[in-house]
Order: sequence, then C-alpha cells, then structure tokens
Amino acid sequence: MKIAMLARNASLYSHQRLKKAAEERGHQLDIINTLRCYMNIASRRPEIYYNGHILPKYDAVIPRIGASVTFYGLAVLRQFEMMGVFPLNESVAIGRSRDKLRSLQILSREGVGLPVTTFAHDPRQTEEVLELAGGAPLVIKLLEGTQGIGVVLADTDRSAKSVVEAFRGAKVNILVQEFIKEAGGEDIRVLVVGGKAIAAMKRTGAEGDFRSNLHRGGSANTVKISPEERSTAIRSAKAMGLNVCGVDMLRANHGPVVMEVNSSPGLEGIENATNIDVAGKIIELLEKRAQPGKTKTVGKG
Repeated sequence: MKIAMLARNASLYSHQRLKKAAEERGHQLDIINTLRCYMNIASRRPEIYYNGHILPKYDAVIPRIGASVTFYGLAVLRQFEMMGVFPLNESVAIGRSRDKLRSLQILSREGVGLPVTTFAHDPRQTEEVLELAGGAPLVIKLLEGTQGIGVVLADTDRSAKSVVEAFRGAKVNILVQEFIKEAGGEDIRVLVVGGKAIAAMKRTGAEGDFRSNLHRGGSANTVKISPEERSTAIRSAKAMGLNVCGVDMLRANHGPVVMEVNSSPGLEGIENATNIDVAGKIIELLEKRAQPGKTKTVGKG
C-alpha cells in the first residue's frame, strides 16, 4: 500500500514508529506536512498539491493533526476523503473528539460513565453552574485545551467562582466538572484499535499535580483493566466513530468515568509501558480495512 501521514513533525516518536511499522510490512509511507498542502476543489476532480506538485494516489491516509491546526488539518483530510482515500480516522469523527463539549454530549447519549459536567454562557449563572457540578473542589477546563493546558483545580467555591469569572472575562468557553478525588491523581489510558482495547496504562501525575498527562511530567505503567473499563473504552470509541483512539478515564467510586477521547494518541508512553507493538497493530488495521471509496461517517451526532 501507499500510505500518506498528515503530520507537521516527522521526527516525533509516534510518526517514526508508524513509518517503520509500515515499511517493515512492505508498504510505502510518506509523511506530509499538513500545512504545506493546498487544494483544488474542482467539481468531480478534487486534487491536493504539496510543495508545488500534485500528490500521487494513496491507498490510505493516517491523520496526525495537531490540535492547533485542527481546522486546516480537517480540511486537508476531507479532501483526501473526497478523492476516495481511506482515512484511519475520519474527519467527522476527529472533529467530534476535538470539541470537548460535543464529545461529552455524544458519550452521555450513549450512556458512557462521565463526571458531572456543567456548561453555561451567561456569567450571572456562575453560582448555579458550580452548584450543579456538586460544589468545590471542581475542575475547570478550557474547551480548546490539550495535554493538560487550560485545566485548573479550584479547591473552594470562592476560588472556583473567581476562576470561572476570569476565564469568562477572557471570552473563552469552559466546562466545569466534579473532581474525582478517589482517583488520586491517576488516570487510565486505553488504546482502542479497530474496536478492540489492545493496550492500557496507568498514568500518575507529577508530585503535587492533579493532572496525569505525560507531557506535564507524569509517569506511566502497565495496568490490568476491568471488564467494565474495557467495555467503556470500546463503547466510547464506537460512539465517536474512531477506528483508533486513546480513551482517558478515571476510576471513580461508582465505576469508570471518561474524561476525553483522543483521536491522535501518542504511542511512546503506552508502547514503553506495555511493550505492545501499537504501531504495528494500527498498520494491520489499515491492511484489513483500507479500500478505495470506503469513507463513511461512522456514528451519529
């Protein structure tokens, strides 16, 4: 197969692992800088140009689109889809996952366990929103934040109100969520590939940090997940319509609650923690499913 990977930084561990895994199986994988693509949106003749040349025909495309370039990255991915190229994850599904509010609404509809989450526009409703979320301590998140950036833990109702008002003053959208204290600064990431939970790791936050993101100094170890956690991860991926994703969940007293579904999960942490060839399993999925013109919108919402 000829595979295109949309990625801005070709040297990242995840991108190099996917390239190596593809080449070891006899495929050609070209890493294409997403922002250097430009498109000819002509009737029945969609084309993508790259560095002054029209891109050749590919069998599949792996979107590794950074959060900061989501809008343009999805436009490029849609153009590939219009050309009949099979996407590892579809543009519609990635768009759902990048919108924290929309993704939580979809998961809620499917009955997936979630932390109590509130959202409002009118600043006069701040106190009601905090009360709905269960009161302090509360986690306040920017809708557009990634890798733990724009996430604040407010220990008191007063501090929560101040944080909410500060974010609103900056005219940014936020979610207010209950704080799952029993999680103890740890979360579980489950990698789902082709409807199967293939790997899981427990991430622990750095000393004094309630966020467990590896980018923020957290550590990771392999973990055995329960049947309920496995089912939650698989259901979450299906609800979002993602073939490959990382499902982040906390262990609450009442069962697993999903915090986020990541459509471009990093591979370094989970491969090192579990010694599982995640990159190889992703390429195997493409081998099984990549067919011309098989793009379709999976899931609803």
